Order: sequence, then C-alpha cells, then structure tokens
Amino acid sequence: MASAVFEAVEAGPTAWRDLDIRVVPGITAMLAAAAAVGAPLGHDFCTINLSDNLKPWALIEKRLRLAAEADFAMAFYNPRSKTRPEGFERTLDILRACCEPERVIIFARAVSTPEQALNVTTIARATPEMADMRTVVIVGSSLTRVIERTGAKGGAPIVYTPRSVLDGTVPG
Repeated sequence: MASAVFEAVEAGPTAWRDLDIRVVPGITAMLAAAAAVGAPLGHDFCTINLSDNLKPWALIEKRLRLAAEADFAMAFYNPRSKTRPEGFERTLDILRACCEPERVIIFARAVSTPEQALNVTTIARATPEMADMRTVVIVGSSLTRVIERTGAKGGAPIVYTPRSVLDGTVPG
C-alpha cells in the first residue's frame, strides 16, 4: 500500500512531501502462500493484480498472456470480487488458452490466519468460485512439480518450481 500513499503525496499539497513516511518490509500474502505449499515461486515469477479498478482489463489480459508465454510462475492478487466476478473467469479462459491443462494452480485463502485454506489443483480443474478477494492464486510454470505425500500421515502435497533447466530446452 506504500505506492498508494506516495501517489497521494505526489498529488497532494506540497507540504505532504516533507512528511516522515517509513515503509516497513513485511511478508506478502504471495510469499506466505508460496511458503505454505512449498516453493512454487522458486524460480522466475511475476505478480499481477487482477483488479481493473485502476487499469484497463486490456492491460491485465496482455500481461497475463505475456507472462504465460514467457513461462513465468504467476501470483495473482485481487482475483475475484463480488462486484466484478467475471474477471477471474476471463483469467482462467486466458490461462486455458495459453497453458497446458495440467499446469498447477494453487488457491491460498486467508493465509497465515486460522481460516487458512489451501487448494492445489490444475488449470483444467480450476473454477472461478475457488477464489475470492481473500485468496492469492499462484499458477506454476510448465516446470512446477507436485510431490504427493505417501507416508502414513499423508498430508498436503509439496509444490515447487525447480531452479534450473538442466537439459537446456526452452519450456513452453
């Protein structure tokens, strides 16, 4: 939210420019969600805000397509609000057109709270209703892997994106 404050400072009275404003780093919801499932953002990734309140949908769509074409893992904020639920449906349509159906997608809701819920699935199985405004959505790259737990305790799968491409081929 620091950017919003600085936008207000820039547009506001000149005296605001002398305010003592400190930006304190913290753990983002994106990084908390990634850590909760493993390391899906372990290699190159990008973050896209899916809200079209401050930018046109055409720009969001362009960024989605280019990120998918570049084979980035992607993290999405503001995926689906009550007033604009169609945006995330359109996002899934774009991902289905640009990515293989078995590409990993993670829905991480209310991360780091008692209501935390993690859903690891694929683009083919994803539905718009899996996300709301408390959800961070992470889409893996074509290299992202899921390690199923096999022990007696079972447990949630581990999701990670390898840090290297050993065979030298370009994914996608």
